[in-house]
Amino acid sequence: MKLSARNQIPARVVAINTGEAIANVTLDANGVRLVASITVEAVKDLGLAEGSEVTAVIKASDVIVSVAD
Repeated sequence: MKLSARNQIPARVVAINTGEAIANVTLDANGVRLVASITVEAVKDLGLAEGSEVTAVIKASDVIVSVAD
């Protein structure tokens, strides 16, 4: 699959916390923790489980950078 998004990060699923409609999927991206909030239906459709190898695709229109005063 080709995507226009440039922020594609290989990762591994380390945890899935499922609610009624939304699941928080915790990823390990080479030592960096990412959490994706996706639908429970998407988790099932993608066949996600702990240990699944995935690609995190990050598409954001804003990035805010902060420094201490």
